[in-house]
Amino acid sequence: QVRLVESGGGSVQAGGSLRLTCAASGGTISSHTMTWFRQGVGIMRQFVAWIDYGGRRTSYSDHVKGRFTISRDDQANQVYLQMNNLRPEDTALYYCAAGSGSLYEYQSRGQGTQVTVAS
Repeated sequence: QVRLVESGGGSVQAGGSLRLTCAASGGTISSHTMTWFRQGVGIMRQFVAWIDYGGRRTSYSDHVKGRFTISRDDQANQVYLQMNNLRPEDTALYYCAAGSGSLYEYQSRGQGTQVTVAS
């Protein structure tokens, strides 16, 4: 089972940007679709973005569409989430997950990286 480790989180002011990285080991992401989720305090897990095998198709939640971009580098075995124009409501623990086609189901996930956006 592929192991995933996220990095790149931190604290930013509203309007700022962050780039999250999801690094895989123990397996290759090329055989997985990849999803970013987030979970805020007292809030259920929320779908953020999904990318298919090879990166030909992407999908985003309405909350982040136009501000966030998911991408992947199968050679580097990494997935990225570029987050622009961040808002306080984007504050959450962000984690990546490896799936087999589904936007919401996955076989493995990382522990997450915290993103905090101050107003």
